[in-house]
This record gives sequence, structure tokens and C-alpha cells, in this order.
Amino acid sequence: MSELNLKNIRVFANFLNRLAKDMTRFYYSKLNKPFKVDNKLKGKGYDPVTTADKAFEKFIRSKIKKKFPTHEIIGEEFGYKKTKSDFAWIIDPIDGTRSFVVGNPTWSNLISLNFKGNPIVGLANFPKLNKYYLNTSKKTAYVIEKGKKRKLSVNKKASFSNVKVSGAFHGWLSLKKQSKIPKLLKLMQFPCTDALSYAHLCEGKIDVVMQCQNKIWDIHPLIPIIKASGGIATTWKNESANKAGNVLISANKFIHKKILKLLKPAL
Repeated sequence: MSELNLKNIRVFANFLNRLAKDMTRFYYSKLNKPFKVDNKLKGKGYDPVTTADKAFEKFIRSKIKKKFPTHEIIGEEFGYKKTKSDFAWIIDPIDGTRSFVVGNPTWSNLISLNFKGNPIVGLANFPKLNKYYLNTSKKTAYVIEKGKKRKLSVNKKASFSNVKVSGAFHGWLSLKKQSKIPKLLKLMQFPCTDALSYAHLCEGKIDVVMQCQNKIWDIHPLIPIIKASGGIATTWKNESANKAGNVLISANKFIHKKILKLLKPAL
């Protein structure tokens, strides 16, 4: 399987659909118990990793390796398995580890299948919420909640006059830069809850999500779901969101351009 077509997109989507259920079962059977937390930054900040992060990634890698042994794998905790394949799996075993540590149920398992560097199929699985988000083509994505499937669509009636904005800077945007975007800060009136905020945009519940310093495993799994739901995804510099870093996701192009303009003084 060295080429990309509709048939193998369905193969990958079906694989992720099964994997979502497998990961939730794995969590409740093996990981829903006390865990150990380490700080990857060791006194230079706080970037937690738990024994559950590592166990999830090992589990996910084993499933991918068994089904697609020639594919590359890039994971947050165990790095890069390089091959000659054009296909690569990007894994964030627990997106929202801070939430996981304190018992907030918004953490998720994020996985994307990339072809020649571009995210094609994405999965965001929320074991504690008993639901997951998955695209099955470039134009179709679903949320599967408690066994029921619902097609995703951004809020097509969203306008700038009533825009719902969620954002978090995670300490990366200085107060000096924040002072240059007061109009935007006033618009940020909805909580940012890890990958769930992007999922809520895909459901039409909010209209804009912005974050700082995303790694590829934070955003690549969400990009195909966002685009299939009708959303726009770029960096703050209006470059491809595939680059990760500071990202902006919006329900439509008009709102996106307005927010990009408001963000410009903070670049």
C-alpha cells in the first residue's frame, strides 16, 4: 500500500475506528489506577509525563506495527521509527497530560495517518467521555458517542459579531505581546480544554480556537477532522497548520481573516 486513494483512506479510517474502542478498553482494564508522574523539564518548567502516557504509546505502536509494519511512526514519548514508507503515524498518547494528572476528563488519545507529510486521517479519542472524533474522507467526519454516530459540521451561521472564541497561551505568549492584542483577549470568553476545544469547533459549539507552541502530535491528528468538518486551520502567520507551533482554527474564512489581523501585533 504505497499510494493514497479513497479505498485505503477507508482502510485507515476503519483501523482508527477499531483502535479508538481498543484504547478505551485498554484504559479501563489496565490504566484506570494510580500512576507515576515525572517532569520532563526537570526544574526548567513543567511538562508532565505519566506511566499511562508511555503505556498508551506502547499499546498504540504495537497495534500499528502489527497492521502496517512498513509504516513510519512518530510518537511523543518514544520518538521516530524511520522507514522508507510515505506513510507515517503521528501519536500523542495522552493529549492533555495535565488534565489527566488532576482528573479532568478532557484528555484524549490523538493519532493521525500522514501521507508524504500531510495529515490524511485523524482520530481524537476521549476514554473518560466515552466518545471519539474521526474523519473518514476529506469531506466527512463524525463524532461517535456511546455507540451513536453523528456527522460533524462547523457552525455555518457563525459571524464575527457573535463569535465564540476559545484560546490558551500556556505561558508561551509574553505579557508584553498580550498587551498588544487587547481586542482579541476580550473575545476569548470560552474555556480551552485541550483537544476537546477543537472537537467542539467541529461540532459547531464554538467558532475559533487558538493555541501556542503545538507540536505536530498535538495538531496533526486534528487537522483532517477540522477540515472535513468545514473548518479553516493555519498558523498565526497564515501558513499551513501542518507546521504546528502557534495555530488558529476557525469556522470560516471571514472570521479567520479577522482573527489573523487581530493577532498580528503579537507575532
